[in-house]
Amino acid sequence: MNKAEKVQFVIDTLEALYPEIPTPLDHKDPYTLLIAVLLSAQCTDVRVNLTTPYLFAKADNPYDMVKLSIQEIQDIIRPCGLSPMKSKGIHGLSKILIEKHNGEVPQNFDDLEELPAVGHKTASVVLAQAFDIPTFPVDTHIHRLMYRWNLSNGKNVQQTEKDAKRLFPIETWNRLHLQMIWYGREYSPARGWNLDLDIITRVIGRKSVLNEYNKKVLK
Repeated sequence: MNKAEKVQFVIDTLEALYPEIPTPLDHKDPYTLLIAVLLSAQCTDVRVNLTTPYLFAKADNPYDMVKLSIQEIQDIIRPCGLSPMKSKGIHGLSKILIEKHNGEVPQNFDDLEELPAVGHKTASVVLAQAFDIPTFPVDTHIHRLMYRWNLSNGKNVQQTEKDAKRLFPIETWNRLHLQMIWYGREYSPARGWNLDLDIITRVIGRKSVLNEYNKKVLK
């Protein structure tokens, strides 16, 4: 297969596997999604989804969130890890949303990335999932898959994002990044990887990755 055929194979396979795509983080609007994505840094989505109901029961909008102290927020979100930094970020961004954006989550990278504890990936997820603005958020799963599929060199997530945006049509980005996350979890994980189940890597995988896998299997 040439590169274009590989890209189409990925799109077709993922569409067949995931015609309906659940969003990994439970939320009801852009603000609760922003908070959930912030909490997901170095934490599993499962853990975030177990934690956010307790936080959102007390505050599911910036006006109620700023009424909580940073310590109160930290006590609730502690299971998600990095709670000192995340609690300051949640309180701080809620204040800025009220003061600068009428309590609304902005719909552009510049304003989102100015918020405390909000990086490029968090902003990308919010724009894609809350506002349907085409972005291609790259998490560890997508970074791993793009390398395994020989579609990116794996040097860093910034390069992986550039490669993904260059290779895949813009109209596929928002669906594709979610489909790739689910595929990475279910069929091509970092640990406990079974190539027999991983049809995409089996068909278009990087030769060095396949050789390494086969060496381990033969040991």
